[in-house]
Amino acid sequence: MGLIRNENLKIYRRIGNLIMLALLIGFIGLSGIITKTEKSAPVKDNWKQELKAENASMEKTLKKEPMLKKHNERLIAINEYRISHNIKPLETKNQWSFVSESPDAIQFILIFTIIIAGGMVASEFSWGTIKLLLIRPVSRTTILASKYISTLLYALLMILITFVVSWLLGGVLFGFEGSPQSYLSYMDGKVVEENMIWHMWKEYGFASIMLLMMATFAFMMSTVFRNSSLSIGFSIFLSLSGTLIVNFFSKYDWVKYILFANVDLKQYFDGTPFIKGMTLNFSLTVLAVYFVIFIALTWIVFKKRDVAA
Repeated sequence: MGLIRNENLKIYRRIGNLIMLALLIGFIGLSGIITKTEKSAPVKDNWKQELKAENASMEKTLKKEPMLKKHNERLIAINEYRISHNIKPLETKNQWSFVSESPDAIQFILIFTIIIAGGMVASEFSWGTIKLLLIRPVSRTTILASKYISTLLYALLMILITFVVSWLLGGVLFGFEGSPQSYLSYMDGKVVEENMIWHMWKEYGFASIMLLMMATFAFMMSTVFRNSSLSIGFSIFLSLSGTLIVNFFSKYDWVKYILFANVDLKQYFDGTPFIKGMTLNFSLTVLAVYFVIFIALTWIVFKKRDVAA
């Protein structure tokens, strides 16, 4: 615990990390202001006819635009569910609907965590402080674990701050008395009605998978190459371009084994799998294999690293 506390102090003493926290809160605040001032068109009495017309328009594009087929099929199914169950489209924002959109801020947290993870080990070598760490009467495994755990604790704290700030700001802007609205998800070709709070936590969970994997990857890069700039830059590049890489190679069957084809588990709970034939268990297995490889490579290199080098 002492090592973890020391690593946390190193993180939070740096002015750059405080600036990142301020940017995160500022992003949430700006999102709240935009959401509050954005005018939404009221739902008309003939909303069912409008949804039917919308479905007819999307059905015409199913063959013309195959890239949008899965997206449009989901929207068509949800619209049909609204019509048959007499559920009007959402026309107002409330506290919980705003909070449910806050996982978008995890993209910022992802970049911030990569910056922390990418310098966790590499900075000790560049500053020449690694020897001071290794002369302590603790194993290298313990030292490495304390750095990794501190990185994850930083990410967890940022997520909690995002939730709290979003909840408070949503209450101030839209009122604390608003009750959560239902959310319609699309899973296995069927529309499922969910509680908004449950949907929100699922969104946080899905977004955190990418956060965990890329933080672990950046931590591995930091340990293996001992170069903060390389670790941070390459990890951020992959996190931003991962989806494009998968789309580019989507015609090949082996693309389903790429990390970024499996990291978005939301495809199994609110949509359709990106690659036909992929399942939740398959993606979890692929993610577990990548995670073990990242951790194992990090541990092996750090254990055998010549500090004098």
